[in-house]
Amino acid sequence: MILPKERDSRFITIRRGGTLTDSDHCLLALWAAVCAEHVLPLFVSARPYDPRPRQAIEAARAWTRGELKMMETRALGGHSMGAARDLRGAARFAAYAAGQAAVVAHVAAHELGAAAYAIKAAQAAVSEDEREQVGRQECRWQRDHLPDAIRDLVLDDQRLRNDICWSVFAC
Repeated sequence: MILPKERDSRFITIRRGGTLTDSDHCLLALWAAVCAEHVLPLFVSARPYDPRPRQAIEAARAWTRGELKMMETRALGGHSMGAARDLRGAARFAAYAAGQAAVVAHVAAHELGAAAYAIKAAQAAVSEDEREQVGRQECRWQRDHLPDAIRDLVLDDQRLRNDICWSVFAC
């Protein structure tokens, strides 16, 4: 489980009693989509004709533009995670990353799920002795692509949840 037991109000929208603005919620979804898309080729190489992870990433972006409802976006995220079920390694983690990116529309705190699974995908694509270095590189790449408006929020969330996210954010 990559979500904390107690929800952080910074990842709950204002209209639901938290402090997250709609614009920052959208930025979290867009960043999660960027993280997932970065490792999507690892899934495509295993399943070139399965569109579900790509559709989930596109859904996350469409949701931020108001083109898809949250429920539709969340469902496409679930389909992407379904694409992962019978896979192993990098392809599986890449599909999970895409699914997590889409479900940010439903629960903003899934932003770290997309990032963590993307790091796991990158690590699984290389030999055991390269995994730590590749994981750190992917983590730094993700941080380089963080929008300034949510940078401090995400970095603090990584610090707080690193232990339940396989310690992949120690970069």
